[in-house]
Amino acid sequence: MSQLKVGIVGQGRSGRNIHALTLSKLPEMFHIAAVTDTSAERRKRAEEEFGCDSYADYRDLFKRKDIDLIVNATPSHMHVKLTREFLEKGFHVLCEKPLARNVSDVDILIETAAEKGKTLAVFQNSRYAPAYVHMRKIIDSGVLGRIVKISINHNKFSRRWDWQTLKANHGGNLLNTGTHQLDQALQFFNTDTVPEVTCFMDRTNSFGDAEDYVKIMLSEVERPLLDIEISSTSAYPGWNYHVQGTHGGISGTEKQLNWKYYRPEEAPEQKLVEEPLENSDGIPVYGKEKLMWYEDSWFLKGNMWEMMFSSYYIDFYHSLADRKPLQVTPIQIRQQAAVIEECFRQNPLYSSEEMRRNKKENTLHET
Repeated sequence: MSQLKVGIVGQGRSGRNIHALTLSKLPEMFHIAAVTDTSAERRKRAEEEFGCDSYADYRDLFKRKDIDLIVNATPSHMHVKLTREFLEKGFHVLCEKPLARNVSDVDILIETAAEKGKTLAVFQNSRYAPAYVHMRKIIDSGVLGRIVKISINHNKFSRRWDWQTLKANHGGNLLNTGTHQLDQALQFFNTDTVPEVTCFMDRTNSFGDAEDYVKIMLSEVERPLLDIEISSTSAYPGWNYHVQGTHGGISGTEKQLNWKYYRPEEAPEQKLVEEPLENSDGIPVYGKEKLMWYEDSWFLKGNMWEMMFSSYYIDFYHSLADRKPLQVTPIQIRQQAAVIEECFRQNPLYSSEEMRRNKKENTLHET
């Protein structure tokens, strides 16, 4: 097994806390050769923690012919520009989510990667969330029958005032968090086409100018209805799943799933009765029957985040080292970008005047 040498651009919450720490735990597969960051303190810490070289300017990595892979962990609004530069310089690139907020940028990156014969990948690690993986297994088994609706909610109560609350930085709940829920949801369509999109956005507790409440409904012929919510104004937080099928359903969180179903072959035989139903005394009644329900549960064992990160990187290693297909493909990311673009089209954000007024109101409330 050959070890891949990695250069990480950025040593912030993502670059260090997710990528560098995960890669350092997979030494048979990856070696952190270099990092870049504008902070001298972060560079020094990376050198000490990972035994790597460090640079203040990401362009210094262009000279490193020994590096196999670039991890782009810069702020969201820099993802497209830097990913394209590194692809053009002949590097494989793994970019943090969100890759882009529109389809045209994704197309440019896909074309650049193809022209240079390099791999373009996006770190959609929630594809490997244990609860989501297990939920897919239950659905794929067929015991729930035809899936009618799937709800995926990631809700909390949060007042944010950092860089990810700004539109100029590609902030807001849809791009910050919603890319996880969108990626999970879109896999249930099992198609590259863009579904019908209905989206509502609001700005509730954010001190920036981007949205912090998002509701998305996705529909497509002969596919389940997908209901996605990402809220920063829910006093009852949770990453919740709810699946409705013709034979049963699933309800749960990222740590526990409960599901129940009946077996059609064991159900009482029924036929349509067009007249009002009565009991033997002629009293009007509802139709009732007794179904045999089967129930089961699943519980998370281990650290969800570590499992997601390492599983993604192990699969990604084999896609580079052993030429196995990517599990999260650029075409899937393009589909996601099309949905994101439509969501923004349907929801023009606030005017500058409104934002100044809302910010002032929040500041007064804070004091």
